[in-house]
Amino acid sequence: MRGQFRETATALAETDPRVVVILGDISVYQFRDFQARFPKRFYNMGICEATLIGVAAGLASQGWFPFVHSIAPFVTERGLEQIKLDMAYNGFGGNVVSCGATFDYAWDGATHHAYGELEALRLVPGMEVLQPGSRREVDALIRQCYGNGRPTYVRLSDYPHDEDLGEIVAGRGRVVIDKSARLTVMTAGPILGNVRRAVADLPVNLVYFHTLKPLDRDLVERFRDTDILVVHDARGLREAIGEVPNLRVDFHGLGDRFYSGYGTVDDLRRECGLDPAGIREAVARRLKGS
Repeated sequence: MRGQFRETATALAETDPRVVVILGDISVYQFRDFQARFPKRFYNMGICEATLIGVAAGLASQGWFPFVHSIAPFVTERGLEQIKLDMAYNGFGGNVVSCGATFDYAWDGATHHAYGELEALRLVPGMEVLQPGSRREVDALIRQCYGNGRPTYVRLSDYPHDEDLGEIVAGRGRVVIDKSARLTVMTAGPILGNVRRAVADLPVNLVYFHTLKPLDRDLVERFRDTDILVVHDARGLREAIGEVPNLRVDFHGLGDRFYSGYGTVDDLRRECGLDPAGIREAVARRLKGS
C-alpha cells in the first residue's frame, strides 16, 4: 500500500503542480523518483512530526496540496494538536498519510503500535478519516480526496486484503455478504481478509467500510434491525457506528491493554483474537447468544 501511495502521489504530481510530499524520515527511498522529478516539491524534514504538520498547514494555506507521511502513532499522536489547530481549526486542507497500521511494526513493540488514532482524529471537527484496505482503495480514495480542501487522514498498512469489492467511493461502504441474516458483522480496512475467511460459511451478513468519517450511515441503517458485531483492529469504527441511535452493537477487537509482545502481525492478531480462528469463535459465540 505504501508503494501504491508513492505511485498515486507521483502520478498526481505529474498533472497537478500543487502536490507536495513532506516526509518524516520514513519511506524516503520509496520517494527517490519523486524527489528526482519534483525536487522543489519534496521535503524530508526528519523526525519532527509536529513540525511536519505545521509546515503542511502553511503550504495548504498558500494553495498547495501537501502529503505528510510517517509512522502512524508518531505523525498522528505526536502531531495531534497541530492537526487539530493548524489544519482543522484554520480550515486548511492537506493529507496525513501514515504507515504501520496497528501491528505492522510488531517487532518494534508498543511504541510503534497504533490503537486509537483513528478515533482521536475522527473526533477532530472537519476531519476525513480513511482506512483503505487494499492498493485499489488507496489509489481511488487518495485521488478522490487529496485536493478537496479538507484535512484528511489516510491509514496505510503493508498487509492489505485482496478482495475486489467493485466501485470505490469515498464515504460509501460495501455489502460484502448479504444472507438476510439476523447478525451483521461490520469491519474496516485490511482486516477484512481475516473476517471474510472467518465468516464465509456462517449465517451472517458482512459489511465493509474504508471510510470512518464521514461514515456511510445509510448503509448502517439498512441493517439496523439486525444485531451488529463490529470486528476491527483499532478504535474508531465501533464508535462511529455507535453514533447511529438505537442499534444493538457489540465489539470484537483490541482490549483495554498494551500488546507488549514481539513477533509478527499474525502473532499479535492471534493474541487479540483477530486471526480468522479468533474472529470465527467470536462470531459463533455471538450467534449462539442471539
